[in-house]
Amino acid sequence: MLKRLFDILSSLIGLIVLFPFLVLIGFWVAFSSKGGVFYLQERVGKNNKDFKLFKFRTMYTNSDKKGLLTVGDRDSRITSAGYFLRKYKLDELPQLLNVLLGDMSMVGPRPEVRKYVDMYTEEQKQVLNVKPGITDYASLRYFNENELLAKSQDPEQTYITEVMPAKLKLNRKYISESGFFTDLKVILGTLAKIVK
Repeated sequence: MLKRLFDILSSLIGLIVLFPFLVLIGFWVAFSSKGGVFYLQERVGKNNKDFKLFKFRTMYTNSDKKGLLTVGDRDSRITSAGYFLRKYKLDELPQLLNVLLGDMSMVGPRPEVRKYVDMYTEEQKQVLNVKPGITDYASLRYFNENELLAKSQDPEQTYITEVMPAKLKLNRKYISESGFFTDLKVILGTLAKIVK
């Protein structure tokens, strides 16, 4: 109950304070390439239920049909505005709406797409017992995941066999340690990473 109250207040304050900034980003996305301002992607949330995740669009229209993973500077599907937004995680800001709507929490395991969730072991599926979040331990550890995958000869295989299991292990660690002060530590750590 306290976590939900914190989520509502923090997401609402965030949306109000950042509103002018969000509008400017929206115009930038709209004028930098053809397509909508937002990108809605189906992700898997609490209790294995699908929901629509909000992001600012950072790719050219229909680019997701060529693959779900992005691989750093090698990925020609990303727009000029998209490179900047992704670098500073600004494309994630619309997820404050997901938090306000109750699909997500400020802190929790990052929601995955169905394709990869279907590969989870029974133990890994424990992460689906809680609401997904905008940031968590795995987000901090793999802050530059795209650049890491860009170094691989087979990015998807590297993600499936190395990155995803490591992130899920960190997700379970977060769940075992979750609490107000843990969430606060993760939020402050995320802000520090962005500023750095």
